[in-house]
Amino acid sequence: MSAFTRCRRVLSAYTPLAHRIAGGKPSGLAPQHLERCLSTTSLCPREDIGSAQERLWSRANFARSKFASGYTALAPKKLEQIMKIESVIFSPPEEITQIWNDYHIGRGHISAVMGSELYKIFEQRANECPIFVLPLRKGNGFISVVVQAQMPYLLFTALEDYRVRGSEAAPYFTVTHFTELVPTKSLVLVRGDIVFTRKLSDDEADTLLKTAHSFYINDERYRKVRKFNKDSREFDFKEVLQELNIPMP
Repeated sequence: MSAFTRCRRVLSAYTPLAHRIAGGKPSGLAPQHLERCLSTTSLCPREDIGSAQERLWSRANFARSKFASGYTALAPKKLEQIMKIESVIFSPPEEITQIWNDYHIGRGHISAVMGSELYKIFEQRANECPIFVLPLRKGNGFISVVVQAQMPYLLFTALEDYRVRGSEAAPYFTVTHFTELVPTKSLVLVRGDIVFTRKLSDDEADTLLKTAHSFYINDERYRKVRKFNKDSREFDFKEVLQELNIPMP
């Protein structure tokens, strides 16, 4: 039985958060289910690139495009649309990592690089448990963000927006994992696109991405993700807050 089917059985009335990616099936949890899992609280009150780097980017022949505001959030994108893969055929993984991360600095995107073996773990677990909720610090409090995995994509949507808009809620942040270099370099290049720059800063998006990865890769943290998806009545959001050293309001 899939995680989505289990979630549907939690409530008789099911309202999906239906964001489709590249023709995929809608994914999501009923707002009531999220609220029960987050019975503690879900929304707290409050609310010069150098020439050396340019040379590296030039070597990789990155495709110039409209960044941030010009990006179509849910449109599938191939790595070759961002960089010319053939230009890094003879580059070692360390150099590709530097090129990829340096290129995205200050451009309205978030970047990361994962080893292929680590990505296999992440992908397997994300497919098994595709929904989670993470707290994100905001001022003196935090907001809760719904993380949806539909690999190789991740969507991050504010829980409060989901409550208000239901299936019309749009993600604040989308992430793509590019696997084209796995066969030759054993690398997965990760790119995050901030959809609403007024609601989410680069640092906040970077924190969300790193935190999401950690909860699926770290064995102890993943137990909480699994509990949320497979045994939601035993899930306690306080444990997530404690894990991230975020104080209760």
